[in-house]
Amino acid sequence: MASRHTEAFIEQALVKVFSRGDQSVTAVAEELNLSHHTLRYWMKKKTESMPAAGKLAEKRAQDWTPEEQLSALQETHGMSAEDVQAWCRTRGLFAHNLDNWRTAFCANVKEPAPSAREVRALKDELAKLKREMGRKDKALAEAAALLVLQKKFRALWEDEDK
Repeated sequence: MASRHTEAFIEQALVKVFSRGDQSVTAVAEELNLSHHTLRYWMKKKTESMPAAGKLAEKRAQDWTPEEQLSALQETHGMSAEDVQAWCRTRGLFAHNLDNWRTAFCANVKEPAPSAREVRALKDELAKLKREMGRKDKALAEAAALLVLQKKFRALWEDEDK
């Protein structure tokens, strides 16, 4: 079945319906002397042929990957509040989603890992502290043993004096 409308007419109709403002699709269809079902079919076909735009609009905020979230934060950084709102509308988001992602990324920022030299210095210090702790434990055990022997010796002499 051949289409009775040219591609140019269909494109002009789509431009008109997508830039209609507060006018309904039915009103635009009547103005163009079309069925509103036909116009909606053309609109659906056009949005399906643009997969990137269609997917972004359908995606919920919780479905965004961390990489996409970071990319979104980078794109909106420095924009005015109105521009951020417009950007969010085109992608099916709210500004508070961006704020939540920003705080989550800031909370996950980790301090840089220590260098190999710092790790080695910390390991050496740990070994030194362990040796010192072992030496002090032995000295404490020896002092405790001497006290016990001293008490036994005094107790032994006291028994002999009586």
